[in-house]
Amino acid sequence: VFYFSDPRTDSWPLVHSPLPVTLLFVFYLFVVALGPVYMRHQKPLKLRGLLIAYNLAMMTLSSYMFYEFLATSILGDYSYLCQPVDYSQSELGMRMARVCWCFFFSKVIELLDTVFFILRKKQEQVTFLHVYHHGTMLFNWWSGVKYVPGGQAFFIGMLNSFVHIFMYGYYALSSLGPQMHRYLWWKRYLTIMQLCQFVAIAAHSSYNLFTECPFPDGFNIAVFLYILSLIALFLHFYYRTYTKGKQ
Repeated sequence: VFYFSDPRTDSWPLVHSPLPVTLLFVFYLFVVALGPVYMRHQKPLKLRGLLIAYNLAMMTLSSYMFYEFLATSILGDYSYLCQPVDYSQSELGMRMARVCWCFFFSKVIELLDTVFFILRKKQEQVTFLHVYHHGTMLFNWWSGVKYVPGGQAFFIGMLNSFVHIFMYGYYALSSLGPQMHRYLWWKRYLTIMQLCQFVAIAAHSSYNLFTECPFPDGFNIAVFLYILSLIALFLHFYYRTYTKGKQ
C-alpha cells in the first residue's frame, strides 16, 4: 500500500525528501567506521562540561516531548487502542504533528551519543545494537512524520520520551565523574524499563492488526517487526551485561 505524504509536514525541515536523512546516515556510518581510526593516535577527550550540558539538555527535551505527547493526547481524547491520524489543520492535530517532528529531530541530535563515545575512546560502547538503534530510528521517524504524524504513533513517542528522561538523567550523573558511580546502581533497572517499553509498543501495534482501525496496517506491521528486533538485541545485551557478567 502506498501512503501519500502529509501536506502539513512535507515542507518542514528534513521531511520532504529521504535524501537529507540518507546522507546524514551515510555520514554517521563514516564517523562510526573512521572515527576510531583517527582517534587511535589521539588522547581521549574528557568533554565533561559538554557532556553534562548535552545530557541535561536531552533530559529537558525528553521531558518537554513527553508532556506534549501526553497533554495533546488527553486534550484530544486519544484512544490507546485505535487512533487514526488527524490530518486536519486543527490546533490539536497540528500540535501533535509538531511534537512528532520534534521527536524525529531528537533522533538526529542523538547521533551525537556515538560521536561522544568515539571522541572519548569508549569504543566498547559503540556496539551493533547502539549503531542499529540510532540509525534505524532516524528512518523510522522520518517516515512517521512524512506519512503518519500522529495517530497510533503518539504512544511510541510518548513512551520513548518518558524512558529517555531517565536514560539521559543516568548519563548526566555518570558524566559528573567516578564519585557518582555509587549512585548509578539502577542501570540494570533502566535496561528493564527499556525492555518493558518495547513489549508495550509490540502489544500496542499488534493489537491493531487484529481489529478494524483506520490507522495504516503497514506501519503497525513495520513497528511490530522492528520492535521484535530490539527486544531480541536488548535481551542479549541484558544477558551479557547482567547475567553472564555476574557469573
